[in-house]
Amino acid sequence: MVEARATAVLEKRPDRGKVVRPTATQRAWLRRGLDQPGGKLPLFDRHGQMYNPRTIQSCLAQGWAAPWAANPIKPDWMICKLTAAGRTALSD
Repeated sequence: MVEARATAVLEKRPDRGKVVRPTATQRAWLRRGLDQPGGKLPLFDRHGQMYNPRTIQSCLAQGWAAPWAANPIKPDWMICKLTAAGRTALSD
């Protein structure tokens, strides 16, 4: 499923007719996974502020990130990893 989304990153969206690219905020979050083992994405930015859940959800919806593990202590915290589609989106 991740591989299928990787090729869909640069395809035109039928609902908008344009190529979907990450916003600056999304790119900043996704870039943080490039140098982490397994592409793990952070919950907090470099200033200790939690990333906006909308940013994370939109990256998940585009296939640029995927859920990695559930957090039993804080179930509302989504632990994610960078996908092949996310790496492709960052290289554009």
